[in-house]
Amino acid sequence: MLRMSLIATLALSLCQSAAQAQISHNHHAAEAACEEVALRCASKVTPAFAPDGTLWLAFMAGGHISVASSKDQGRSFSAPVQVTKERLKLDWGPDARPQIVAEKNGGIALAFSTFRDKAFNGQVLTTKSADGGQSFADPTPITSNNESQRFVALGLDADGSVFAAWIDKRNRVPAQQEGRKYEGAGLFFASSKDGGATYSETQLAADNICECCRLGLAFASPGHPVVVFRNIFEGGVRDHAVMTFADPATRGEVRRISNDNWQIAACPHHGPSLSISAAGTYHVTWFTSGKVRKGLFYARSQDEGRTFSDPLPLGRADRNPTRPYVLAGPHGTTMVWKEFDGEKTAINAMTSRDEGKSWSTPSTIATTTDTSDHPLLVSDGHKVYLSWMTKADGYRLLQIGDGS
Repeated sequence: MLRMSLIATLALSLCQSAAQAQISHNHHAAEAACEEVALRCASKVTPAFAPDGTLWLAFMAGGHISVASSKDQGRSFSAPVQVTKERLKLDWGPDARPQIVAEKNGGIALAFSTFRDKAFNGQVLTTKSADGGQSFADPTPITSNNESQRFVALGLDADGSVFAAWIDKRNRVPAQQEGRKYEGAGLFFASSKDGGATYSETQLAADNICECCRLGLAFASPGHPVVVFRNIFEGGVRDHAVMTFADPATRGEVRRISNDNWQIAACPHHGPSLSISAAGTYHVTWFTSGKVRKGLFYARSQDEGRTFSDPLPLGRADRNPTRPYVLAGPHGTTMVWKEFDGEKTAINAMTSRDEGKSWSTPSTIATTTDTSDHPLLVSDGHKVYLSWMTKADGYRLLQIGDGS
C-alpha cells in the first residue's frame, strides 16, 4: 500500500509539473504574440454594468490592468484607460482575473493580484476611480501582511460599500514555526465604506481552504455577503463549502455544499460560481473529480446554504466540460460552461424559470477555434449576457434569451 501511495504521489507531482509548464508556456506565448495595452490583446476580461447601463471591462493586457467602457452593449468601446503605470508581473493563474464593481455615483473599484516571486506568492492590490473611470488612484495593497494573497473577489453591496474576500497564506509560517502541519490557506475578508478607496482591517473567515481556486461571491440580502469556496475537509478532501456572513464584519459557519469526496493533495485551479436570486435561492456551480462524482455540477439552496439539492450534472463528459458560471438574472437563472469537441471550443447554456428546479435543454451559444478566457455572465438589470474574450474573434457580449 505504501509503494502504491508513493507511485500515486509521484504521478500526481509529474502531472502538476506538466500542467504548470503548459500553463506557463501558453501564457508566455500569448504575451509574446500581443504586447499592446489594448482590449484585443487581453487575456482576462471581467465585465460589470454600471447602474446607468454603461458596460465596464477590466482587463489584463501587455502587463497592465486597464479599463474600457461601452454605451452600446459592447458593440464599440472607449479608448482604454491604463490603471497601472508600470508593467507588472500580473497573476496569470487559470483562476485569477481582475475584479471590478461600478457604483451609481460613477465610482469604480478594482482589485487584482500580482506575483511577488517565482514561487507564485501573490499580492492583492486595489484602486478606485472617483471620476467615472477617467483616472485611477495608485494601486495599494489590500493588507499590510507580506505573505501571499491571491484570487480576490469583489462585491458591491446595496449601500455602495464594497466587500472583498481573498485567499491568504499568512498562517502557514506560524504553523511551521510551531511544528504544526498546515494545509492550504486562509479565507480572509475586508470591507470598504468609501467605495473601494480604503479597506477595513482584514479578518480570517476560515482556515485551511484550497489555496488555488477562485471564490464565488454574492449577497443574500443587503449587508449579508456570501462566499463559496473549495474547502479542505478532513482527510484532505477538497470539496466545496459556503459561508453566509452575519454582516460585512462577522463571519458565518462553514457549510458543505456536496460530498464529492475529492481527496487530492494538489491544486485543481478550477473554482466555483455563486449567484443568489431575489427570492433568496443560492445557485452554485462547480467542478470536481471526486470518488462520488466527476465533472461539472449545479445545486441550489433555499435555506441560506444550510442544505443543498442533489447535484445536477452539466455538459457532455466526452467533451471535457469546464468553467461553469451561474447568474440569477431579472427573469430567471442562467448557466454557461465550456466544452471542446476536438476542433472547437463551445459555450453551452441552460436557463431556469423556477429557481433552479428545472432547466432547459443545453444549447450552444458561441464557439471559437483558438484559445479563450472563461465564460462569464453579466446583467444590466434587464437582460443577461455572455461575456467572453477569445483570441480569434476578440471580445464578445452576447444576449442570452429574449430578456422577458
